[in-house]
Amino acid sequence: MRIASWNVNSAKARQDHILDFLKAGMTDVLLIQETKTQDPNFPESLYTDIGWNVVFHGQKSYNGVAIASRHPISDVMTGLPGDDEDEQARYMEASIGGVRVATIYLPNGNPAPGPKFDYKLAWMNRLTARATTLLKDEVPVVLAGDFNVIPQDIDCYDPPGWEGDALTRPESRVAFFSLANLGYTDALRACHPGQIVYSYWDYQAGAWQKDNGVRIDHLMLSPEATDRLVMADVDKAPRGLEKPSDHTPVWVDLRD
Repeated sequence: MRIASWNVNSAKARQDHILDFLKAGMTDVLLIQETKTQDPNFPESLYTDIGWNVVFHGQKSYNGVAIASRHPISDVMTGLPGDDEDEQARYMEASIGGVRVATIYLPNGNPAPGPKFDYKLAWMNRLTARATTLLKDEVPVVLAGDFNVIPQDIDCYDPPGWEGDALTRPESRVAFFSLANLGYTDALRACHPGQIVYSYWDYQAGAWQKDNGVRIDHLMLSPEATDRLVMADVDKAPRGLEKPSDHTPVWVDLRD
């Protein structure tokens, strides 16, 4: 099973790119972030018309996540537990083919320090708590999405230029590595040790053309999923399309 994750930066603006990706057989499951649309306006029929199942959790203009799959989707959970007052649409879980998947759009956190950064860290603490709970079921788990964390300097084209940003601050990195401390594997880094791998290029200053990227889209695998890991990589092609998302898909293959 191939599971891909993609921050599409608007499900409507990128709907043709998404459909081309699915029709080309690039994945079996697509975890989508930043749909930027309320549920009544989500383009559900675009997926169902090509035989895909899709579930979604959105809000007006901002955030929003979705899961599309060739296979049946069950046991859907929307929202990250731990804060009943959090109305931001940033998290969704479901079971597909015996794998528990989560699509994640983690808060950016800038400016840091400040209330937005505090929210980011609190959100990450809640994610760690949920990840801990998921381990108890002893099933393959894939936590994937836009984590808005640059884990190490190798994951950034210009570490000094990003110093102090919420994506690179020590508190963010410690919170990210707390997942690894639980036993989750960073699939991209495991498959590409010591290599420069980016998943995001800003729209400004010719970042894509200069390959001035960062790695903020991650695939975190539970031990049961890691046992089935075949390969993980980045599909850079969609970033080179006309009017692309500033992110490109990352994917992982799990053996049956």
